[in-house]
Amino acid sequence: MKSPPRKPALAILKAALKAAGPVEAVLRHVSVRNGILRVGNQRYKLASFENIYVLGAGKASASMAVAVERLLGKQITEGFINVKYGHLAKLRRIQLNECGHPVPDENGVRGAQEIGRIAAKATRNDLVLFLVSGGASALLPFPAQPITLAEKQAVTGLLLRSGANINEMNAVRKHISSLKGGQLAALANPATVVSLILSDVIGDKLDVIGSGPTAPDSSTFFDAQAILEKYALTDQIPASIRQRIEEGIRGIIPETPKRVTRTQNIVVGSNQRALDAAATEAKRLGYRPMILSSFIEGETREIARMHAAIAREIVTFGRPSKAPTCLISGGETTVAIKGQGKGGRNQEFALAAAIDIQDLPGVCILSAGTDGTDGPTDAAGALCDNTTIARAIKHGLDANDFLNRNDSYHFFEPLGDLIKTGPTGTNVMDVRLIVIAR
Repeated sequence: MKSPPRKPALAILKAALKAAGPVEAVLRHVSVRNGILRVGNQRYKLASFENIYVLGAGKASASMAVAVERLLGKQITEGFINVKYGHLAKLRRIQLNECGHPVPDENGVRGAQEIGRIAAKATRNDLVLFLVSGGASALLPFPAQPITLAEKQAVTGLLLRSGANINEMNAVRKHISSLKGGQLAALANPATVVSLILSDVIGDKLDVIGSGPTAPDSSTFFDAQAILEKYALTDQIPASIRQRIEEGIRGIIPETPKRVTRTQNIVVGSNQRALDAAATEAKRLGYRPMILSSFIEGETREIARMHAAIAREIVTFGRPSKAPTCLISGGETTVAIKGQGKGGRNQEFALAAAIDIQDLPGVCILSAGTDGTDGPTDAAGALCDNTTIARAIKHGLDANDFLNRNDSYHFFEPLGDLIKTGPTGTNVMDVRLIVIAR
């Protein structure tokens, strides 16, 4: 019987994570030479700025700041970045503030207020560099008055449990915030603002990544209300949030900025680069690589079963690729939480896939978050193969029961099939692999 290619799958994932490194991503797009700061196709004469402020938020923003300090060093006047607990880096001139994610906390509010304070004092002669990565929306919590942090936490929790996707969650959060949806850029105006963005959003939409603090916002108060209605949350959200959205719809409260000036937004890294690196490594290891899509979203279990069905098609009919092969996908799925278990979308993906491939020898399916954290756990994801269910039965574990309780972590933990990378310093959504031996 064919052995499942577990080691190659993990090696391919490792290559994908390395390619998504924030330091390398920034340095690919930003350079300093002869006093000129080059950001993509734009050029800035550093001597023309009196102050350079470096601000940011996101799980990978500390690592991005390492590259910025390498480029600008003592030219940085002041810096302040909100990061998730434990997602740190060694910096000399930029202060890091650890705070809560995915549910914001008081540290996040204090940090967001400090970021707003620094942005607001910038003048026409100053440069504000803003570093954005996945997680920035939760890590930049500055509730619009009179909304409280507890009320924002409540609506964030409701949206997470409902299965709302990141676009939907951020459309709501932008309209109950003081910095999101282009409001930070407006606050920093008339300074020059340059945002370096590591995308964790399908399609790399600027106004969705981190809720777009420096990007013009395409969503409206009408959209926020429609999303809450879609998930039947209107009557569950705090009254202050419901009132703000209603007042926004009536025009009593101004919309988020639909245009920003003196601002450059540039995506320096994305899921696609991680997938390309995975394909390169798979080919080096002797597998035929095929990238299915970087745009995959939807309910985790259904997407997992689709991937398992593709694996079955290859094993049975040799299409759309012949073994040995490695099929690769990216994007980000969602989980509608109904149980009280512990896990995340990637672990749940692997559990659902395991049930469907238990009779397919030589197949390994893996799913992992590139940030190293899957849901509220210390795992990045999990992997499975045709032995997973048999081994689980020996441990007295019922896969369907654990799936129904959203308890994938405790299913994979005793099997040793959790993927634990620790904080990776990056965040470009998820990487999923179907690796099939010859």
